[in-house]
Amino acid sequence: LRRYALSTLVNTLLHSEKPIPFEFLINGTFLRTSIDDYLTANGISSETSLTVEYVRAIIPPLFLASFEHDDWVSSVDVLSGTSLVGRTPAAPPGQERILSASYDGLLRVWNMSSEILGTSPSAGSGGHLSSIKAAKFISRNQIASSGLDRTVRLWKYTEDVEAFTASLSPQIELYGHKASVDCLAIHHRSSRILTGSGDHAVGIWSTKKSDAPAVPAVLLPSRASRSSKRRKLSTSTNTPQRGPLAIMKSHTAPVSSTIFAPNDPTVAYSTSWDHTLRTWDLPTASLIDTRSTSHALLSLAPFPDLNLLAAGSSARHITLIDPRASATTVSAMTLRGHTNAVVSLAGDPDSAYGLVSGSHDGTCRVWDVRASRTEKEGVIGDSIYTIERESGKGEGRKVGGEGVKVFGVVWDADVGIVSAGEDKRVQINRGKGVVREEDELGEVAA
Repeated sequence: LRRYALSTLVNTLLHSEKPIPFEFLINGTFLRTSIDDYLTANGISSETSLTVEYVRAIIPPLFLASFEHDDWVSSVDVLSGTSLVGRTPAAPPGQERILSASYDGLLRVWNMSSEILGTSPSAGSGGHLSSIKAAKFISRNQIASSGLDRTVRLWKYTEDVEAFTASLSPQIELYGHKASVDCLAIHHRSSRILTGSGDHAVGIWSTKKSDAPAVPAVLLPSRASRSSKRRKLSTSTNTPQRGPLAIMKSHTAPVSSTIFAPNDPTVAYSTSWDHTLRTWDLPTASLIDTRSTSHALLSLAPFPDLNLLAAGSSARHITLIDPRASATTVSAMTLRGHTNAVVSLAGDPDSAYGLVSGSHDGTCRVWDVRASRTEKEGVIGDSIYTIERESGKGEGRKVGGEGVKVFGVVWDADVGIVSAGEDKRVQINRGKGVVREEDELGEVAA
């Protein structure tokens, strides 16, 4: 029996009105051969009883829409009824919002009809003074962003429902880093922000002005920098300026990604061009552990149920790392398929095993860590689907992703897979029927 025959059998047993495509797992790994071949390859008797799990097969993520910008798009985020902005749903059905950050120094908030509801002010009116590298919703009414101007900025976001417009007003400017602030992580309930910077440091910040300390004068824009032609750090507004709760230094190269531990907001993880994953204790702002790899690590996402972290690398693969002190090896699994650096990762909101990655090769890839095989060098995973940039279709595959590099990706249960890149577009892909825990059941005797 192969997958199609097994799928037909399960549909018959379930009395399905319409055939449902299923995938099958034995011992936690997808069945990619017939059951007979599996038994032979693993030296299992045909009289042995096998437990075979069935899961609804992932539907290919189909292209839905793209939103065009004036410059490269570095980062995206989604506000929806399932996004993590607190204990209550963030946006009613039909009112989902997409946040994009661009190299033109502007934030934009879009509705699902590809209309811009609001744009952040320009540099002279309290906006970023250079390219924005990261942006996230803190809540329905607050946004955080950071960029090449070395600042983290908090914005008040207000919508006029009747006019179908919105405004982004500067709330707080946060100073503390000495180089570009390239990544952000938000923990909504504790009102904390994590940042990673080209100055090799990880920053901890508060989203509340009353909790944020005064910024040291040495970190504020100086007169010399205000008159500099290379970096204009002055603004015409009187936005409150605050400093970090802590700046943690240990990395020896730029920090590429930071996240809060999914089950403990007092712990954080960071990756860096110095080839390491580092674990931090936030209350004491101290380093707990360092895991070294063979390549620069550029992105990070958690697998909470598996006690693993996925780290995208400059070597075109994704390494699954067990960050626990008891782990005996650094790499638990390697996901291969990309042909350029893996710069962005996001977990599947509907499955403990799913992941989407964005790469400079111009693609996003969808993974299920159960789709694996064992080779001499360890456990290897292959992608299930590849999402190409719609802007590059019909032009042939770009060498190294030239012109269509993906810079950021998020995966939202309501909206789908949202990616951004060098083609100056935000692209939305969605495939229903993504693996859901309630779809897993079944036992087949072989």
